[in-house]
Amino acid sequence: MSGCVFVVGAGGRLGAAVVEGFGDRKVIAHTRATLDITDATAVMRAVKAVAPAVIVNCAAFNRVDEAEDRPLDALAVNAFAVRSLARAAEAVDAVLVHYGSDFVFDGDATEPYSEEARPSPRSTYGLSKLLGDWLALDAPSGFVLRVESLFGCVPGQRPRRGSLDAIIEALEQGRAASVFTDRVVSPSYVDDVVRATRHLVDAHAPPGLYHCVNSGLATWYEVAEEAARLLGIVPRLEPITLDARAMKAPRPRFCALANRKLAGAGFVMPSWKDALGRWLASRDSSVRQGTIGRVHG
Repeated sequence: MSGCVFVVGAGGRLGAAVVEGFGDRKVIAHTRATLDITDATAVMRAVKAVAPAVIVNCAAFNRVDEAEDRPLDALAVNAFAVRSLARAAEAVDAVLVHYGSDFVFDGDATEPYSEEARPSPRSTYGLSKLLGDWLALDAPSGFVLRVESLFGCVPGQRPRRGSLDAIIEALEQGRAASVFTDRVVSPSYVDDVVRATRHLVDAHAPPGLYHCVNSGLATWYEVAEEAARLLGIVPRLEPITLDARAMKAPRPRFCALANRKLAGAGFVMPSWKDALGRWLASRDSSVRQGTIGRVHG
């Protein structure tokens, strides 16, 4: 597919990777500084000015605990702004790609959630993301790609620290890393998420909801063990449980996702172990000099 690609949330981990991943095409990249996506009029004006072929929404209010105290802010970004983007996409006949979250599920499952699984969010953040999913799918050509536990970044970028960043920094600095033993995830490497996005768009796949994570599942403790093995480090891991951490918003314990629909559309996501190995091998040396962060959920 040719034509301009309009990216919002371009300053974040995933947004920067999307901008780079579509680098062979004309990309209009917006950050919070250049476009307020909660302003529906501004969104429509900006989209109509360039009439893109594809709109990719990487913007999100993803401060999970903060969302409990700021529900209107979370809804404004994660839901109502998505409605504005869907309406703008319809106005210019553009494809809309929106990224969802595993937090739309309650975490009570015992096998990876499929796209047909019934959502049941337990947090304000999760509810706002679910509403965003529904509103994105209102676009005539709307894709929702649910991702989780994102890691990786474009060279030279220093995104807001995530769970895996904190673990890696602790391992490399010889510090103890506190990691959950009872939270099961399917980590998502941004490079693979972007490649899957391009495949769906370029192959004219049927619009709709897709899960888009690296295949397989693991507890954060198992992820940390694998990272230490790949780094050749004897880890200092401190096992913790969700109940042991005081967090305002509940986290789903089991939030692994299944990629069968994406595979059916012609794109098979590599395993999380393969993705982790590729990321550790390709990281910019500056990332290794960061400071240890707190455990994220």
